Amino acid sequence: MMTSADNELLTRIGPDTAMGAMLREYWVPACRSAKLEADGAPERLRLFGENFVAFRATDGRVGFMQEACPHRCASLALARNEGNGLRCVFHGWKFSVEGKCVDAPTEPRVQRERFAESVPVRSHPTHEAGGLVWVYMGRKESPPRFPDYEFTNLPEGHVQPYRGIIRTNWLQGLEALLDSAHVTFLHSANLNSDRGRDYFKAESDYMLNDGAPAFEFDERPYGFREGAIREEGAARSYARVREVALPFFSFIPSAPRGARIVCCSIPIDDVTTAQWYIAYDTDAPLKPNLFGAFGMWSGDPDHFNSDMGDASNLWHQDRQAMKEGHWSGITGRGNAYEDFAVQESMGPIVDRSQEYLGTCDRVIYRARKLLLAAVRRHRDTGELSFVGDDIDYRAIRAVSFAFPRGADWRQVDPYELQEAAE
Repeated sequence: MMTSADNELLTRIGPDTAMGAMLREYWVPACRSAKLEADGAPERLRLFGENFVAFRATDGRVGFMQEACPHRCASLALARNEGNGLRCVFHGWKFSVEGKCVDAPTEPRVQRERFAESVPVRSHPTHEAGGLVWVYMGRKESPPRFPDYEFTNLPEGHVQPYRGIIRTNWLQGLEALLDSAHVTFLHSANLNSDRGRDYFKAESDYMLNDGAPAFEFDERPYGFREGAIREEGAARSYARVREVALPFFSFIPSAPRGARIVCCSIPIDDVTTAQWYIAYDTDAPLKPNLFGAFGMWSGDPDHFNSDMGDASNLWHQDRQAMKEGHWSGITGRGNAYEDFAVQESMGPIVDRSQEYLGTCDRVIYRARKLLLAAVRRHRDTGELSFVGDDIDYRAIRAVSFAFPRGADWRQVDPYELQEAAE
């Protein structure tokens, strides 16, 4: 059971909170690269309880700065994007990609340049990779090393990022991504559907037949690796090996070859979360609109779940479908919609002091323990956890596979098993 004080420590992410200060020290996805057009409209973004705009300048570079113009606080989402900078439509003050005021035309010419240089502007470094614009919002003068996961190094057609928006705290979103035990129940109708069986293949049977996997963990400098082991008869076991790169990322287990998904839970504010689902394939281009093929698609890649409903209509739950065999009654929209509905049903910030955890929650307990240690360490010493120059981010890959019962899943090469089966 978690104390109310620890729950507050983990969930509050405003500028003056310990967790907010720590999370800002990591590179985080802000928006899709495709959303920003050179000299096009700025994109309004809210991250960690603060409002910003992102824009692509004439030369293709991306800027990320406070939404409120430093002059009279008019929104720079209205700004003219031209000549490698944003010019406020109110008084014409102009700001560069680097976040500097480069022109203040309302000032006398003799002091115009000097005055512009004195204007305080809040901006942050950006980095484009994996179809995403990433931003560093921390206090260090130089940004930390970028975590170059394998999906950030692929050609454009091999990566498809999608953003869901849920009305919950970021930790609820993260914990949904870590929980492997709920798959057998919450997602059973999807796993058992033609669409689910086509994607998950034999994995569907393993997950459907065993709702109490055994959990084993390996510590990693970036977080941990989790093996959720299910048994199938006397001869075979099945391992879903998840990689957790804290504080944000969960690499979802999948077959050794083919499309993969990595997810992350990024705070918009204390009670709203951007849930990124990033599909990628290292070997081949993805089919267009991969999420549409799973039904997880409102038509908007920047808010793919905008049609999911809310508590007032119980997220469009269909009780008749439940009577006819659909487990959750949240039909036709895939696993993410079911996860989102459950997380929102807990309330904006769940009171974890009221929980009663079981064996299936070992991964939840582990993640919370590591996050609590990390935020206290950063608060007390300024040291950051889950990072290091020796981490090979490109090698982080989740995988699921069947293997001979009694063998150690850590010693099994799933790629050799697949080649032998073929």
